[in-house]
Amino acid sequence: MADGEGHPGVFTATALPGDPRLLPTVTNAFLGTRVFRDILHAAGVYSGAAGDTHRADVPSPLGLRMAAPGAHSPAESFTLDTWTGTFSHTIQSPGYTATHQLYAHHALVHLMAFSITIRRLDGSAHPITVQLQSLFVPQSQDLDLTPGPDFQGAHYIYGQTLVPEVEGGPRPTVHMLWTPIPQSLTLGREERERSWEFLAAVAGSEEEAKRSYSAGLALVAAGSLHRSHVRSWAALRRGCSVELDGPLALRQALHGCLYYLLSAVPPRDSPGVPFHGISPGGLSNGTRGEDYWGHVFWDQDTWMFPNILLLHPEAARAILQYRVRTLEGARRNAQEQGYEGAKFPWESAATGREVCPEEIYGAQEIHVSGDVLVAFEQYYCTTQDQKLFREDGGWELVEAVAQYWCSRMEWSEEEQLYHIRGVMPPDEYHSQVDNSAFTNAVARRSLNFAADLARDLLLPVPEEWEDRARKIKVPFDEERKYHPEYDGYSPGEPVKQADVVLLGFPLMHPMSAEVRRNDLEMYEPVTDPAGPAMTWSMFAVGWLELKELQRAQNQLEKCFSNITEPFKVWVENSDGSGAVNFLTGMGGFLQVVLFGFTGFRITRSSLLFDPAFPSDITKLNISGVSYLGNKLEVSITREETRMEVTETSRDPPASPLEAVLESGQHFPLREGQSISFPTAPGWIQRSP
Repeated sequence: MADGEGHPGVFTATALPGDPRLLPTVTNAFLGTRVFRDILHAAGVYSGAAGDTHRADVPSPLGLRMAAPGAHSPAESFTLDTWTGTFSHTIQSPGYTATHQLYAHHALVHLMAFSITIRRLDGSAHPITVQLQSLFVPQSQDLDLTPGPDFQGAHYIYGQTLVPEVEGGPRPTVHMLWTPIPQSLTLGREERERSWEFLAAVAGSEEEAKRSYSAGLALVAAGSLHRSHVRSWAALRRGCSVELDGPLALRQALHGCLYYLLSAVPPRDSPGVPFHGISPGGLSNGTRGEDYWGHVFWDQDTWMFPNILLLHPEAARAILQYRVRTLEGARRNAQEQGYEGAKFPWESAATGREVCPEEIYGAQEIHVSGDVLVAFEQYYCTTQDQKLFREDGGWELVEAVAQYWCSRMEWSEEEQLYHIRGVMPPDEYHSQVDNSAFTNAVARRSLNFAADLARDLLLPVPEEWEDRARKIKVPFDEERKYHPEYDGYSPGEPVKQADVVLLGFPLMHPMSAEVRRNDLEMYEPVTDPAGPAMTWSMFAVGWLELKELQRAQNQLEKCFSNITEPFKVWVENSDGSGAVNFLTGMGGFLQVVLFGFTGFRITRSSLLFDPAFPSDITKLNISGVSYLGNKLEVSITREETRMEVTETSRDPPASPLEAVLESGQHFPLREGQSISFPTAPGWIQRSP
């Protein structure tokens, strides 16, 4: 099957990309690897101190490759099926096929598995042998590994990382059990077909590794190991389904983004398992010198999180809990820089301490603390989950970030406004600037959210939060009616990436349509065309907001130069440099579809909608939009919008909803009843 024939979520090729970084990844919430690679990574397992902290390489028994001995150039195919979460390699020789399937089990997150199946195609009765070429050696440059006794036929190694992230800090332990892998497999004379299953269980304790391996063996014995993975993965994909009628390349890109991003989130029924955040290149990448060492940036909170929140709020909560768990490290960061409260690191690993190898970013790119709070605010407005804030540490985090912003501001007697000086904005071509528009706007939003949340929780609101939110300077040029990026910015100065345009979305900073347009017009031509992949998606969202559909499409099309063939792996920069499997770019792209095409905007009282999409798209269908305990299916064409509540939570009970159009019409949204109305702006809110 050539790429693109059949389902747009199945990517098939007859050859692999020349650059092994562009091979697809198989990942779940705890384990990840690139196909055919001899290492894997486990979530939260880092080695190295401070700026050298990187994902610890765990030797992977999964990185083998089949070969057909004696066959002269057999036909080969390689397939990533985003609907089953499975990668496969097939060799077709005269008389037989051999298929290698590889996956990270979505429900049993400590388990990865592969199978080899040989199937005879003719009436011959000779043995058929397939070789297994493996680079696996049970050693690691990052772990002090010791062999242990075999367990239920599996080999066993365990050991700790070599260097803790902070002096005296913990050194995570890794335990791995794996099925021994022979050099070849043979289908006997009388056999028509046979499959061999191989497991690798990796966990932080011997008990968990053994439990996961035993569970895998039991499923193998029942003939249902792969089926159980597919069932769990397919349930996630069905509940987070985004389909559109439009160009094949766009549909393929959409499926690819959903596959790679959803692979990174925890399964729905694992609330007790701690989650370790999402790095720009995901869990499969992040060895020393690669993909930012596997550190977590604002990429998670600003670029990936909104999509996960809209489709899978339980996973969104797990991401926020990662930030709560690292709050003490963030407090230490603030203290070391002479400030109060908590300053989240520019680059975060296991502790919340700053692990960026270059000091300037950790010292100056402080907007990340506000970005974290925007994610908490979006979650609160979408779920009204007060338990996260009352009982699970969320309030302490919000309060600490508000305290940080207050201590980071200085009063300007001259302007009678608060300033934040000496920062690096999202545009990293500039540093040591005063009053970055984005940084100050996100600080203001942080303080407003902290005050609103305190009132909801019936807590006292410090007067300085509201005072500073009112009086912080967000630079604005009254003459040109646009937001300068920082004090002293000159129009025409080159910009690395989306910065001021983020004031419109996701910050929803108050401004007129004229100012929104001027910001887009001002920064679009001066933004570096070689900048990171997520940038163009935010320009596309801005133009969609203004109903400039062709201009939106032009920006969206720029994203495609960051998508590589044949497995739709994104690269950070269009020249192929930077991070690979760049989930940040995919997150931005998905926001164009989920927030740009729909016009969805999360506010304190409602979920706004105002659909608009380019001319080559005729229909958008999203299953599993989550709002206040309800799951909605939303279907949009230019003429008609349909909505239906397909599921409601029982504990806590979901809020009854209604759709309201700007024209004043109200449509009750009741479970199992579809409503429709002419496509127009409006909002979804609690029924009165």
